[in-house]
Amino acid sequence: MDTTQARSNTIDQQIRPWGGLNYIANNALKDTPREKFVPEKYQNLAFADIEIPLSDKAKMLSPKIEGRLLNALNIKKDETVLEIGTGSGYLTAVISKLCKSITSIEIDEELSNSAQEKLDSLNVNNAQLEVGDASKGWNSNDFFDVVIVGSAVPKITGRYFHLLNVGGRIFVVEGTGNAMQAKLITRISEHKWETQSLFETHLDTMQGLETAESFKF
Repeated sequence: MDTTQARSNTIDQQIRPWGGLNYIANNALKDTPREKFVPEKYQNLAFADIEIPLSDKAKMLSPKIEGRLLNALNIKKDETVLEIGTGSGYLTAVISKLCKSITSIEIDEELSNSAQEKLDSLNVNNAQLEVGDASKGWNSNDFFDVVIVGSAVPKITGRYFHLLNVGGRIFVVEGTGNAMQAKLITRISEHKWETQSLFETHLDTMQGLETAESFKF
């Protein structure tokens, strides 16, 4: 497989037609070896328009979702990012090219360790990986300009809002079953938020929130 050409084809045939039009983000996607983050048994599907299984509970996002969320967030070089769900570490690696620093949280220690090895092999030095359950929120002494929630949540709540700087953005997929909406939430001021619906999609629900629709947060 000509991986360089495959990465370019993914941009042209999947990401751009589906609204991933951010030139800088697309270059970061093109320059990051997605194939190195895909489990060996799925190598032939590394650039397919699917979510690739990483474990019995985790999947890589499809390329077009990655492109669309990066397009919406428009991450700048001086911004800090919090990622909920490291997964393979691929999106972490891409985002590291776009931002000042990224902190990524993963509930599965084995996945986190594997992602760290891959990031180290690419000499990514502005990414900090942490192991923990962020399904109910996350405590941090830092504030972030961007928060990316890499799996679906039944309802948007304030569980990550307190971590966001004014002007910061959260990407999240909200909903249950087949009725899910990707949304961009921007912190306009200390107490004011703006929500923009981006597109309909479907992601697996975040671990720890699978039955959360029966609870109130």
